[in-house]
Amino acid sequence: MISLDKPNRPRFTDVEGLAAMVGGDDAFGVGGHHFARLPIALLRAIARSRVKGLRYVCWAGGLPLELLLEADAVAEIDICFSSLDIFGLPPRFRAAAEMNAVPVRDWTALAMIQALRAAQQNLPSMPFQLPQGSDMLARVPGAIAAPDPVAKTTTGIIPALRLDTFVVHAQRADESGNVEIIGPRALDFAMAGAARQVLVTVEEIVRVGALRHDGRQSILTRNQVSAIALAPGGAYPASCLPFYVTDYRALANAFAVRETSLADSLHLPSEGVPELVRGAAKVRAETVVAMPGLVQGEGKASVDEIIAARIAAELDNESFASAGAVSPLANVAYRLAKATHAPDMIIATMSCGHLDIAPSPMILSLIESLDCETAVAHVGGDDTYSTYYQAGAVTHEIVGAAQVDRRGRVNTIALRKRDGSLIRLPGQGGMADVANMHRDYLLYVPRHSVQSLVDRVEIASSARGLLTEAERKPMGYRTGAALVFTDLCVFRLDRENRELVVVETMPGVTRQQIQDATGFALTFDADCREVPLPANETLDVLRNRIDPLGLRRLEFVSAKERGALIAEILAGDRLMVELCIAAQRSHAAAG
Repeated sequence: MISLDKPNRPRFTDVEGLAAMVGGDDAFGVGGHHFARLPIALLRAIARSRVKGLRYVCWAGGLPLELLLEADAVAEIDICFSSLDIFGLPPRFRAAAEMNAVPVRDWTALAMIQALRAAQQNLPSMPFQLPQGSDMLARVPGAIAAPDPVAKTTTGIIPALRLDTFVVHAQRADESGNVEIIGPRALDFAMAGAARQVLVTVEEIVRVGALRHDGRQSILTRNQVSAIALAPGGAYPASCLPFYVTDYRALANAFAVRETSLADSLHLPSEGVPELVRGAAKVRAETVVAMPGLVQGEGKASVDEIIAARIAAELDNESFASAGAVSPLANVAYRLAKATHAPDMIIATMSCGHLDIAPSPMILSLIESLDCETAVAHVGGDDTYSTYYQAGAVTHEIVGAAQVDRRGRVNTIALRKRDGSLIRLPGQGGMADVANMHRDYLLYVPRHSVQSLVDRVEIASSARGLLTEAERKPMGYRTGAALVFTDLCVFRLDRENRELVVVETMPGVTRQQIQDATGFALTFDADCREVPLPANETLDVLRNRIDPLGLRRLEFVSAKERGALIAEILAGDRLMVELCIAAQRSHAAAG
């Protein structure tokens, strides 16, 4: 919906001028995705403005929500997911949720998309596919199940979700106020359409007509934009391609220093965006592929390598595999398959925003830019649901789970401790929707224990509610494997009794060890066998071409071990980036 409050031409101001337009009690949305195109400079200004009472509405919480919670600006939270990516759970969000200091409402991704679209299209509500098998329908604000007026089958209905203010960082605007977004759009267009006012910071302002000469960009037209501020480096230390990549070292420092506020820690250096992260944005995929790897392990395969190779074996040339929110293991498995036995498979990353990427090496600072470069197309999060997920076109999306029960139901929202208090988890993101939409339902639990494999989850945040072909075919969904991978074994979700059955054991792991680490009585398949070890050639590709920094290991370490591993990865990442930049400059000089 284009609000009558938006003129045909936005006004130009500065970052503080934009911040002054945010009102207390606004329903407030933030654009960008993960650590990409986050409007950090504007969020810092909003935090300093001392605005109060915001209703934070976004697919993800993450860093923007942490900034606003720190400033005591948020009164309510509506999200699908909140994480700081490799840095783990956001501490301020966790504290607010666990102490019930700020109400948190968990949405499914599809319910939020359809609610925003209803507002965008000036409709009172929208239908959406029910998250069958999960408890999420009762948790999404205003969502109901009702008969479809035509088919009479039960469907979900969600009221329109209207925003007062939407803030976003983009690459460029022209002097008329048209805004250019390069790369994945996340939910930016749906949120802009649902908002009364849209406030934008940009890296550059160019003459009218310049934007039409760019390729693969999306345009937010000037009649959808309320105000624009020029803010070079306005997303730093998050990324804004093609200008700069994410500065993970700066983020690590900001999260580690508790004496300094995030709003101060995340400031842009006086000299601007550091040269290293600007140079990294110019590194091309062919340069990275030609670089030697950093071998972080030799000899026999580790459990993370065995699981990555085993998951990769599930994929073939007909696979369409989507990597969701924070999934190093899934990314590694997909790229390993495409680099070895499934070269024609489709991989989509950034929650399907990068569509059909090449299997570039997973160098932390370069993953986004390489995927952005090699992707066949860049897509919005709302579009991916309509075109791929809801259509049943995606075959695989391998997702991590904090807790799984004997019926394969997942809990990624909250755990209750023995004293009755809560441990807040990141949320289900889009898992409740896609658990039924994908052909194959694949989960992984990195640390198998009686706390992670339970008889019954407290909250079923997602589940394979449509399991058999008779249940799935009328919905237009294909029927495939339903598996759970752990560091001890592989389970199959049996279609007859709808319970987990052990079908494979990890090398050297006994059945008794698996039973002792499981919170329910196990059934072992009659043909239960040991997971095969990866071939030496597979390990070489995995270690040297696909995951030279060993990012997959982040999934398998405890919270105490995570800090040291991140430091090791960041050191290796910096070295690889420096080498790639040097090689890129050498190639340019030679030719």
